Amino acid sequence: MNLLYSLFASLALNGVFFIFAAYLRTDVFTDITYSLSFVLLTAGLYLFSQNHGAAQIAVSAMVILWGLRLGGYLFNRILRIKVDHRFDDKRDNPVRFGMFWLLQAVTVWVVMLPVYGLLSLPAEIEPPAWALAVSVAVFLAGFLVEAFADAQKYRFKTDEANRGKFMKGGLWAWSRHPNYFGEMLLWWAISFPGLFVFRGPGYLYFLGPLFITLLIRFVSGVPLLEKAAEGKWGDSEEYRAYKKNTPLLIPRPPRRG
Repeated sequence: MNLLYSLFASLALNGVFFIFAAYLRTDVFTDITYSLSFVLLTAGLYLFSQNHGAAQIAVSAMVILWGLRLGGYLFNRILRIKVDHRFDDKRDNPVRFGMFWLLQAVTVWVVMLPVYGLLSLPAEIEPPAWALAVSVAVFLAGFLVEAFADAQKYRFKTDEANRGKFMKGGLWAWSRHPNYFGEMLLWWAISFPGLFVFRGPGYLYFLGPLFITLLIRFVSGVPLLEKAAEGKWGDSEEYRAYKKNTPLLIPRPPRRG
């Protein structure tokens, strides 16, 4: 029931905001709805869960903390930039625009698969305490990497002195996409306790973190930004050196020369 409830809830929530976004022809609601979907679905699942043990509290708190932070950041960003150019070829076409919102709703549902599984556990089944501790610790690492990377890039972008330049300082000297690395890491951390409680078909819940990892790495995250950066700075010797010496995703100290 949790799976069906969550799918319908995600479709309904994104459907309502799609109507507003399409009518107003605005990009303001898109990212905030994505984050809000995770927060509301998790809160609803927790409230209706029959088990409010340590695992359920920890998992719910992690997802809600991540969703509130990311949603606040993205909403503040779109209010500043006004337009999300991903939708330039969709905004005036209700069908194409609607397909994006539909895919967003389904994405939320899939990514949250391990959350459904952990919040549906009977009271007598609990992951080991040490597994929860590892989950929270790794989640916090990923959360902080993502948050600091976003904050550093936001400050860089809002400084007029950096107009036309690319970000290569702070965490961005260690990875060309540190925010995405943090995002992947925290979803695997949230899912980690499931290793000790899922059985049989329950392991399919791990399709959630696998899906977001593949989506970011090969579809809508890293490839799009790499292509855009190559178009802007591909002829720049400074950018070519940065690209050569800085890992794509997994952070490491920058290589010189």
